[in-house]
Amino acid sequence: MSMAKLFTPISLGSLELDNRIVIAPMCQYSAENGCMTDWHLMHLGTLSQSGASLLTIEATAVAPEGRITFADVGLYSDETEAAMARTLQGVRRWSSMPIALQLGHAGRKASTNLPWLGGAQLPPGHANGWQTVAPSAAPFAEGEAPPAALDQAGLERIRDAFANAARRAGRLGLDAVQIHAAHGYLLHQFLSPLSNRRTDDYGGSLENRLRFPLEIFDAVRAAFPAERPVTVRVSGTDWAEGGWNVEETIAFAKALETRGSNAIHVSSAGLTPAQKIPVGASYQVPLARAVKAATSMPVVAVGLITDYEQAEAIVGTGDADLIALARGILYDPRWPWHAAAHFGDRVKASNQYLRCQPRQLRHLFDLGKEE
Repeated sequence: MSMAKLFTPISLGSLELDNRIVIAPMCQYSAENGCMTDWHLMHLGTLSQSGASLLTIEATAVAPEGRITFADVGLYSDETEAAMARTLQGVRRWSSMPIALQLGHAGRKASTNLPWLGGAQLPPGHANGWQTVAPSAAPFAEGEAPPAALDQAGLERIRDAFANAARRAGRLGLDAVQIHAAHGYLLHQFLSPLSNRRTDDYGGSLENRLRFPLEIFDAVRAAFPAERPVTVRVSGTDWAEGGWNVEETIAFAKALETRGSNAIHVSSAGLTPAQKIPVGASYQVPLARAVKAATSMPVVAVGLITDYEQAEAIVGTGDADLIALARGILYDPRWPWHAAAHFGDRVKASNQYLRCQPRQLRHLFDLGKEE
């Protein structure tokens, strides 16, 4: 019998997870007018059979202008809600894996082209572009069209958009919501002094820079069903001089915990082209470790976690409570199966896949959702 911590259960509030492996949100740039398509049904359906304990839907814009690209998923209209409902119905028919949704707004990093078409910013006059917004009128990169600095009415509009999207997520029966405050998108832009140059109550001091992201958390928490968890994804550091750092991340995490955040997912970077990232295996784990040492809510580590023993060491030593897989699980959608086999443990699989167990691993699978 395996003693691997990776395959022990954990709770995010009232949500019970079978193991410590979660699937991070990954943009697919395959929506049409904000609406999910058959690609999302195939993509999410595949990942729902992976044996992970939680599937998180990609960054989903709370307003059309909050999309990273013109092909991003949104949840801001009856049409986008209906398209997501169709996708969820298809996935849930064959999988009992809990599903979370990441809600976000790209701010000044919105209105870009598809990554495989270069990913450059599309200016407001472009057929697939629009005017971006941000805390301050400072573009992400030199030469880009500057964003419009948000006024009080704009802040209220975005707060309402997050709350409305959370209500839609509740109607869709999603098991959890994650607020995207990482990777240089709008809420991260408020947090970092490199992008937030405001002189009002939303800029300057750390307390002021935390204000709008915390208001968003409160709005989402109030709008999403109280019995279901709300979590936050953060960049632990900008990896840039004078930028957001791990000490400020800890202060943010503590403030979120007092407001009822059920977990925090610690990533990094994305705020400035000047970032200098020391990329390597587990390079973001020290950031998760620092947050975990200062808070009591579950902490998720992510970033170049590829090896089974590496993942086990992260949760086994207490550096984090869970590990998230992103690009690695796109490359190997059965990573949790293989990890369970490595440790002599079990994962859920649908009945249709039971015959694929190798002879020496007869007890690898628990039954999935029965129809």
